[in-house]
Amino acid sequence: MKTNVSRWMVVAAVIALVVLFFVLDLNRFLSLDYIKSQQEMLIAFYRENTAAAIGIYMGIYVIVTALSLPGAAVMTLAGGAVFGLLTGTVVVSFASTIGATLAFLASRFLLQDWVQARFKDKLRAINKGIETEGAFYLFTLRLVPVFPFFIINLVMGLTPITTIRFYLVSQIGMLAGTLVYVNAGTQLGQIDSLQGILSPGLLLSFALLGIFPLLAKKGVSVIKKKKGKDHGKL
Repeated sequence: MKTNVSRWMVVAAVIALVVLFFVLDLNRFLSLDYIKSQQEMLIAFYRENTAAAIGIYMGIYVIVTALSLPGAAVMTLAGGAVFGLLTGTVVVSFASTIGATLAFLASRFLLQDWVQARFKDKLRAINKGIETEGAFYLFTLRLVPVFPFFIINLVMGLTPITTIRFYLVSQIGMLAGTLVYVNAGTQLGQIDSLQGILSPGLLLSFALLGIFPLLAKKGVSVIKKKKGKDHGKL
């Protein structure tokens, strides 16, 4: 009974925050044009209040990501524009991973039991795959930025993958994409749209990087099986 009440309280809080975000039109502050227009002011504030600027930025980023609100990509660009490549990458990496993990936990707390109970038979194969390939599979998804990360956060919350594994793999897997966006943010004045950041060639490179760990693991598995069969013949 207490668990159900807690879940409804969390649901109510999430809905209230999301509605408030759109009612107050807060998404206007997370637009590319707004960040570009305020870049000099934001840089000046960062130079005068370094710790406060980083803390405020991380707090906003975590909230946006945890609630799966639009604006994470623009926030990442802003991180590069204000903090620079090195600091921006570190700050964004931790903020995005913490936010993603909170979204993951919210999905797990609110929906996992219901989804697993209702679709137990259909999810059995998926659950088994996550248990054996979870880290590699998640790593692949994180490396390919064509998949919306907020969907990955929510879906992974419904699987058996552990929270610590989700966090660590996400931290590492999102690093390449984070670096690309933060680096683009350092050249914010030259960016006209988010679509122009990732070229088809760069997307293909991410995809190949993501697929490689899975292929490598499968290759090792095949080699082990073959050695086992050869040993059995002897």
